Amino acid sequence: MSYAGPEFEPSPPRRPRRGPLTVALAALVPGALLGWLVYETVGGSGGGDDPGRADVRPSSPAVSRAPSDDAKEPGASKEPGASPSPAKSAAASAPAASGPLKGKVVVIDPGHNPGNFRHAAEINRQVDIGTHRKECDTTGTSTNAGYTEAEFTLDVAHRLRTLLQEQGATVTLTQDGDRPFGPCVDERARIGNEAKADAVVSIHADGSGAGNRGFHVILPGSVRAGAADTRAIVGPSRDLGERVAGRFVAVTGTAPSNYVGDGGGLVTRKDLGGLNLSTVPKVFVECGNMRDSKDAALLTSGAWRQKAARGISEGIVGFLRG
Repeated sequence: MSYAGPEFEPSPPRRPRRGPLTVALAALVPGALLGWLVYETVGGSGGGDDPGRADVRPSSPAVSRAPSDDAKEPGASKEPGASPSPAKSAAASAPAASGPLKGKVVVIDPGHNPGNFRHAAEINRQVDIGTHRKECDTTGTSTNAGYTEAEFTLDVAHRLRTLLQEQGATVTLTQDGDRPFGPCVDERARIGNEAKADAVVSIHADGSGAGNRGFHVILPGSVRAGAADTRAIVGPSRDLGERVAGRFVAVTGTAPSNYVGDGGGLVTRKDLGGLNLSTVPKVFVECGNMRDSKDAALLTSGAWRQKAARGISEGIVGFLRG
């Protein structure tokens, strides 16, 4: 999700720090050390210079794979190992099963929309995010081979929804590939607020320079401006983010970002509408860098995406159960 759009302006460059990573992350999030050791065993993170971020805005099907038409099964993925895409509206959720999360509401926010590239005027419309105005949405990024962030986020969202429903949660998606574009970032926040969600997780993948690897979780900073007031959610959102980051490392074996977050996998932002306008605990998860070939190999693997969904799910469950 690295682009000059509404939901990710470039962060100040930071040099990767691998030396104290294991100790810092283990102290920050219980269970993270095991995943980090697994990652080091299978090859470790690639070295990287300060980020040279890509501005990836697919403008035609040749760059961004053509999304499903409204009449087709929404959010259908074209990658091997993809999960089935249930034909449900974005706001719909199957009845929750019995389980430890019975009575809990989770909103999953799959970043971008497969149809955004067809609606440049609409997604470039400015919306108020409290601190300033930004575009409604963007197309997101893609791998060099053309697997789009919008496809990736829907696939992981479907897997995550299934896992959470199995735990008894009521789950809503902000979009399910069932609308021509969007929703805008302010509407994405509003969906979580109106659902009175116990937790909201926005799924993304980054578009940074080659050699920049790993995931990071974005936390809301303390903002009070216009319609934005995050003061009440900063603490619980950090708790949610720490738990998601710890389980993501442990389950996927993927290291935290080597180019943002000082090696800890956590980044605080005050410029994202989806966080600024939220009144319920919310974080963004950048699952990896689509523009790095090694990370792209993971992101395009159905088996790895299932691990990513499970790591995020376990973090949410830990947060909701206390």
